[in-house]
Amino acid sequence: MNKVLILSDSHGLRDEITQIRNQHHVDHVIHCGDSSIDDTDPVLRDMIVVNGNCDFFGSFPNDEHRKLNGLDFLITHGHLYGVKSGLLNLTYRAEELQAQVVCYGHTHIAGAEKIGKQLFINPGSIRLPKGRSEKTYAIMAWDSVNEVTVNFYTTSGQVIEDMSYTTSLAS
Repeated sequence: MNKVLILSDSHGLRDEITQIRNQHHVDHVIHCGDSSIDDTDPVLRDMIVVNGNCDFFGSFPNDEHRKLNGLDFLITHGHLYGVKSGLLNLTYRAEELQAQVVCYGHTHIAGAEKIGKQLFINPGSIRLPKGRSEKTYAIMAWDSVNEVTVNFYTTSGQVIEDMSYTTSLAS
């Protein structure tokens, strides 16, 4: 089973990032920006991290386009695509890159949805959630493109059952 842990909008939280990472065995860890942590800080070691609108301490890229365990990911914070007004611009960018999975933050609103052929995942915020009271992050798991599952968790590692999302990324 392939697993990717996705978090965003931690706004300076370090111990919580370490705690979350230690709670799960995953192949990759993605931070969708607004870590507000210097890019040399060991807490971000071995993570894919992008720049958010509140990241002033490092040289993170605005976007990352990566193949992870057979799936094509676009990772961004979302502020440069206007995600607070909708996902249209981000959808266009994902289509240009032929990304299958799009991870983004900025809105602090956790959720997963499929738009066209792309799966969009916003892990919410582990510091200042919106839309729900729980501080959240996500784990995406898959064996093949036929069944991809996204589970959302509280910072204490509890699954939020009513937010689970399963889809197929097969063309």
